[in-house]
Amino acid sequence: MGVTTNSWLELPFKAMQLGVEAQTVISLRLLKLTFGGPSAFAEAERMVSEKALAAMDAQTDFLSHALVGRPHRASSRALTLYRHRVRANRRRLTKQFQA
Repeated sequence: MGVTTNSWLELPFKAMQLGVEAQTVISLRLLKLTFGGPSAFAEAERMVSEKALAAMDAQTDFLSHALVGRPHRASSRALTLYRHRVRANRRRLTKQFQA
């Protein structure tokens, strides 16, 4: 028998995790932008393009779940998509400052 999760409890927790990870990425990006130079310019361009792409991907994923009769999963999936993107940025930026 599989374990079921309460999506109403899971959703706020995922949102909180996203918020914490996003604040870390914002801090690391601000630090990078403070140093200036070509890498800062590239990071500024990257954050704008990533936001647009992530929003489109999340909207597509959200609508696909809603249209097939699983609207209860749509919000959770959208948050998961954002968290994966934010986590990848955190790892990338952390490595840059560790080197």
